[in-house]
Amino acid sequence: MNTAVAPVRQLDAHSVDELRQAAEKILAEFGTSATSPALLERVAERAGELSDTLREYCRPVDTADGLFVLRGLPLDDDAVGPTPSSWATAGDSGAVYDIALLLLATVMGNPIAWDGQQDGRFVHNIVPSPGHETEQTGASSTVLLSPHTEDAFHPGRAHLLMLGCMRNHDNIATTAASIRKTRLADADVDLLSQPVLPILPDDAYEAAQGFADQAPPPVPALFATDEGTTLRFDPAYTPLDDADDNYRAAYDRLSDELSRVSVAVSLSPGEILVVDNDLVVHGRVPFQARYDGTDRWLKRASVRVPGRRTRPLAEAGEHGYGQAALEAHAS
Repeated sequence: MNTAVAPVRQLDAHSVDELRQAAEKILAEFGTSATSPALLERVAERAGELSDTLREYCRPVDTADGLFVLRGLPLDDDAVGPTPSSWATAGDSGAVYDIALLLLATVMGNPIAWDGQQDGRFVHNIVPSPGHETEQTGASSTVLLSPHTEDAFHPGRAHLLMLGCMRNHDNIATTAASIRKTRLADADVDLLSQPVLPILPDDAYEAAQGFADQAPPPVPALFATDEGTTLRFDPAYTPLDDADDNYRAAYDRLSDELSRVSVAVSLSPGEILVVDNDLVVHGRVPFQARYDGTDRWLKRASVRVPGRRTRPLAEAGEHGYGQAALEAHAS
């Protein structure tokens, strides 16, 4: 894994104040960051009024790295309170940060949520949770969270993933690898561009596990666009044993290449990692959770970008395993 520095966009003091004041005003009006139609409408309205300077910081990912870190938001470790023991107990912890993240997400595109994940909230709390240490979900800790496309199982998955750091005393790294940095043989690209295997829902989607009305749709791992290759990748939830030897070997070579170009990004409080979910797979290194209120704590927001053409048209016919993506505002 490389230790290359991720591209950084440093917010200026005026933009920080502008974003903070907008978030605080919305929180004062609604008294909560729990998303409701009225709150989302106010966020969209206020996001449309933000300055051109702040909007420029939110411009699309513009390098082959497929990511950047937005830096400069102040965050007081004592003021945010202890790290929640799970997303279900987080409530309004870090509510101002939730709304700030929603404002930025709305500038970048359309925030989305899932009816079967974290009670349909548009900003998720990512914390280690007792009993989930070895799962391939954001609640795990002691295992490597395998590199993956966020919500790879679903055709309505985000184009952008935002990970905002609330606490990271142990400098635990998020891993990230861009398909645009890899070197693959043409034969492997051709094979992996065929819809051979499905990607199943991960364990965070409890409501999706019993969905069996239709067969799981096979999907391509790679897709060619006018701007370059994109990927849809989640080996932990892909039944690779169902493929033939040639496909598995090509998939393994893709995995090895992603590992070769992977970088480690250790976020500090107030920093936001923005990942292009069509170019970059992300994961997390293992760590030992203490469950004492000081563990790593991230906020997560997912964003669709209207009009983006980075995926096969055939995805529109997928059933999504019964999961509905909720969109904050119309495209």
